[in-house]
This record gives sequence, C-alpha cells and structure tokens, in this order.
Amino acid sequence: MPARVLAIIKILPEDDTVDLNKMKEDLKSVLPTDNKEIYIHKFEEEPIAFGLKALKVYVVLPGVYDGGTQKIEDNFATVKGVSTVDVEMVRSLLA
Repeated sequence: MPARVLAIIKILPEDDTVDLNKMKEDLKSVLPTDNKEIYIHKFEEEPIAFGLKALKVYVVLPGVYDGGTQKIEDNFATVKGVSTVDVEMVRSLLA
C-alpha cells in the first residue's frame, strides 16, 4: 500500500452565524477530483469564543501529491463563509 498522509486543516468561519453543517458539505464538494485517494476522514468542531467555533478538517491524501496541501487549502478558501484556512499538522500514516 502506498504511503498516505493525514493533514489537519483548521477553518475559521467569518462569524458565529455561519452554518457549520452546510460548510462541511461545501468543503467536501471542493476537494480536488484529480485523485480519488483524497478524502475527508472526519470533522471536529472547536469552540473559540463567544459562540464562534472553528472546524478541524482531517484530510487523508497520498504521500506524494503535487503541491502538498496547497491545492486543498486554496479550494477550502473558496467556500462561502470561510475566513481563514490554516494547516495545523501533517503526518505520515502507518500502513
């Protein structure tokens, strides 16, 4: 089995009125389609302050992928309601 990588990407919404469930669906829909090995493993909601929650998106991708997480970050940034996109961690997954 080829090497795979887990990237945890933190998404901050524009404000606390953003529908996080809709945002999750929209984030899934903008994943790159050039590689079927890229998928969202899970989402976690992280309380920030005053009702604002960030989304942590756990994305699995091939160990060798042109541009690394940049294409995924760029696509996530196009989703309505997204304020910032930050990669928190990238780790190799054991086979």
